[in-house]
Amino acid sequence: MRVPLSWLREYVDLPATQTGRDVQTKLIAAGLEVERVEETGAGLKGPLVVGRVLTIEELTDFKKPIRFCTVDVAGANGTGEPQEIICGARNFQVGDKVVVALPGAVLPGDFQIAERKTYGRISRGMICSGDELGMGDDGTKGIIVLPPECEVGADATELLELFDEVLDIAVTPDRGYCLSLRGVARETATAYGLPLRDPALLDVPGPNAHGYPVRVADPIGCDRFTARTVVGLDPEARSPIWLTRRLQKAGMRPISLAVDITNYVMLELGQPLHAYDRTLVEGPIGVRRAEAGEKLTTLDGVTRVLDADDLVITDDRGPIGLAGVMGGANTEIADSAIDPGTGQAKGTTEVVIEAAHFDPVAIARTARRHKLSSEASRRFERGVDPQAGAAAAQRTADLLVLLAGGTAEPGVTQVISPSAPRTVSMPATHPDRVAGVEYGRETVVRRLQDVGCDVYGQDELVVTIPSWRPDLAEPNDLAEEVIRLEGYENLPSTLPKPPAGRGLTEGQRLHRRVGRALAGAGYVETPNYPFIGEQVLDQLDLPAGDPNRRLVKLVNPLSDEEPALRSTLLPGLLAALRRNIGRGSHDLALFETGLVFHPAAEAHRAVRLPVDRRPTDEEIAALDATLPVQPRHAAVVLTGARERSGWWGQGRPADWADAIEAARAVAREAGAELLAEQAQYGPFHPGRCAELSVVVDGAKLTVGHAGELHPRVVKALGLPDRTCAMELDLGPVERAGAGALTAPRISSFPVATQDVALIVDEQVPAAAVERALAAGAGGLLESIRLFDTFTGEQIGAGKKSLAYALRFRAADRTLTVEEATAARDAAVALAAEHTGAVLRGA
Repeated sequence: MRVPLSWLREYVDLPATQTGRDVQTKLIAAGLEVERVEETGAGLKGPLVVGRVLTIEELTDFKKPIRFCTVDVAGANGTGEPQEIICGARNFQVGDKVVVALPGAVLPGDFQIAERKTYGRISRGMICSGDELGMGDDGTKGIIVLPPECEVGADATELLELFDEVLDIAVTPDRGYCLSLRGVARETATAYGLPLRDPALLDVPGPNAHGYPVRVADPIGCDRFTARTVVGLDPEARSPIWLTRRLQKAGMRPISLAVDITNYVMLELGQPLHAYDRTLVEGPIGVRRAEAGEKLTTLDGVTRVLDADDLVITDDRGPIGLAGVMGGANTEIADSAIDPGTGQAKGTTEVVIEAAHFDPVAIARTARRHKLSSEASRRFERGVDPQAGAAAAQRTADLLVLLAGGTAEPGVTQVISPSAPRTVSMPATHPDRVAGVEYGRETVVRRLQDVGCDVYGQDELVVTIPSWRPDLAEPNDLAEEVIRLEGYENLPSTLPKPPAGRGLTEGQRLHRRVGRALAGAGYVETPNYPFIGEQVLDQLDLPAGDPNRRLVKLVNPLSDEEPALRSTLLPGLLAALRRNIGRGSHDLALFETGLVFHPAAEAHRAVRLPVDRRPTDEEIAALDATLPVQPRHAAVVLTGARERSGWWGQGRPADWADAIEAARAVAREAGAELLAEQAQYGPFHPGRCAELSVVVDGAKLTVGHAGELHPRVVKALGLPDRTCAMELDLGPVERAGAGALTAPRISSFPVATQDVALIVDEQVPAAAVERALAAGAGGLLESIRLFDTFTGEQIGAGKKSLAYALRFRAADRTLTVEEATAARDAAVALAAEHTGAVLRGA
């Protein structure tokens, strides 16, 4: 909403020293979003005067039409002689009054006017257009032609009101009343503590039987309808300068007198209006819902197929307008024109003024359905004062009589659905409790009265809500009004005091530690949208009965291609990997931690929770039962070089072992032991896939898989060869962990290292041998590491050699060679018992 300060001063007697910036500060403190203050006429300097065109000489020796004009500017040029000016515009003629910038003037954009020779003549000034003066769109795109009554030589800056300040206000949906000068003036008057001259306080005649007939078939969609008729309009009447300038400053383009007046009153009072050419309306005006398939050509020239929920204005022929959105072309106000048969001016001479109040939801849905947002629909959507219609119709009729020489017929039509004033009960101390400030009853009552409320009662206040504030519906709304008018800046700054014992849960801490660990290992976090389609599960080659194929589908998905919530993190990560490769990256390691979604075992109907009390534990549990299962997963994908080549030596490509190591890094953050065993599963290469598991309460649980992706999956998804991935469920990993992590114990005693090489069958997993060695070594074992594998004729067919480094250390003494050897022998013995291992060289 653009509010010219000069217009605002008509309703509030602001001190002369107050600038637009001062008013902006006050309104922002009152809760309005005043985005900027525009200074119209900035950079403009005179002399800028009214001139009358005396002669026009057409210069035809040039590529484009040029005119050499003489213009009478009276004594404004100091000589009284006609001013000689070169001009290329053609929308004026001899005798017209125009705006002349004399030498020495400066137009917006630092365009300096001086005498200069051009087109073989001397031009002493400039005949100005609206754009050149920064006036905004006037619909003509040509020279300003002033009304004949303008005095030659008069100062054009005052005549055109070029110098002003305009407040640009972003009106929030709950403050629809501020889409009018009346609403902004009310806020300004309250902010300055000044009286308001309410432009809606007019003497309005009551309804009578002589008004234009109106039939409202849908009193829910239209609860008020006022109709007034004005006849005898002068079809040649034009909007005066003050009217067009106010519309331009408010961001609207002048069109014709009747339309300009309805727009002016809408800006002034906030009540959208529509004027019909009475000679084009057939029969009574009606309001009803459209019939499905009906058509209407709106003022923008588009023929629209109506919906059964659209609210329309009708006459005996059918729809003549989309209620509250846009009128129809078949009753459009005609601008003045000359009838070629009679030579007389023709145009609209009789109008019917509509000032109605429509259901905000119906108007909003119609505007969105037809993609037709208008100034009227914006106001109806946010709430229009239902009691302003009669005053707006009267104001419009008065202006038509004043400016177009019309006569307002005495008939007044008002169709009103009975309604009671809205009231809200509130304890007088409620704003105090909300704000934490003691305002007191007197302040609360005074501020509510400033808003326009009527307040009754002592300790328990009964507040009657003003008709222009549909957003005030409960005590907290009233408390907010008191707080904002008393000043948000006056609220004390107090820190909240959370109850002791609350903080991050163990799961939240684990989630953060996992992210830090993977980032520290060189992975980049890439959060993805949690939506997938079934086709990507086919591309991942998941078997038909895989649990990840059971999807939670959305009723209103953002995309028809991704209508379900993800059951695995891999599709999003692999899509991010492919996108980055397409943009020139080749060595990539990405990770994500987030929720996946699986349908609940049993379907439950959602319950509606109460709003007047805290839900019971049973109600919350019933609501939780309707939600899908949402475990938190961690996943990585990687491709290209894991270690780059350089002066330090050869690099190496990422492989399946890196994916498994990422899973181990996640498990270490939970203090859990992760088991990795060869397996075959969907997306992964059958010979390079590990099943990841943990032991929880003595039971072995599979928590995910890691390895290299299957070539078929790589081809289907357009990924590089040897792409690797890992995904695991953090829930069981957390339960298998040791709880809160503890700092490692550091011993000051030396370590004893023992190496063993064991021969086992090729099919025996190295992890199984490692677990057996660790179990047999006992409490003295500090770490175990596989540092070599070997196969060959020396070992024997079907056999492999595994070499481990075992580190032993005691916390309280230096180990003897005998103690370290005994621990190693015990480890080898248990490995032999469990895996059939034989000590190499024995």
